[in-house]
Amino acid sequence: MIGAAASPSAQAPRTAPDEAPARRALHAQIERLERDLARTVAAGWQRDGLTAGHGGRSDRPRLRDLGELEAIRDGLAARVAGARAELRDRRAREADRLALVAEMVAAPERHRWRRVSHADVGRPGCREWRVVPRWGPVGLLADWWRVKVSSGCPLAT
Repeated sequence: MIGAAASPSAQAPRTAPDEAPARRALHAQIERLERDLARTVAAGWQRDGLTAGHGGRSDRPRLRDLGELEAIRDGLAARVAGARAELRDRRAREADRLALVAEMVAAPERHRWRRVSHADVGRPGCREWRVVPRWGPVGLLADWWRVKVSSGCPLAT
């Protein structure tokens, strides 16, 4: 009887480690990443093409295992990093375009026929800045240039 109690088969069955703390931690990380992604997309709401993407949700309710939760977390982290990089790049391009508008206003003769729209500088609307000859063909021959600012979107006809 003593030999049977000491055998490995007589020991208490092993139980799976408690996954609840790991699940809570992963859910908290996923929640934080989703919030960060929403804030990043909301910061660029006027810009075309900046979207949160698709999370690939399941059609039926179920409990995800730790591997699936980690994959969701990693995917969200990649989407947040991508959205932040895209927003940073767009803001840099928009700042460059605003600097170009300032240069166009300061010296229009160096920016002949150039156009910059509100979309190029990250603003809503249809307004645009364009460098055109002053007084049409006379200004073209005399090398007189000016920046013309459009009044906005054309009227619907």
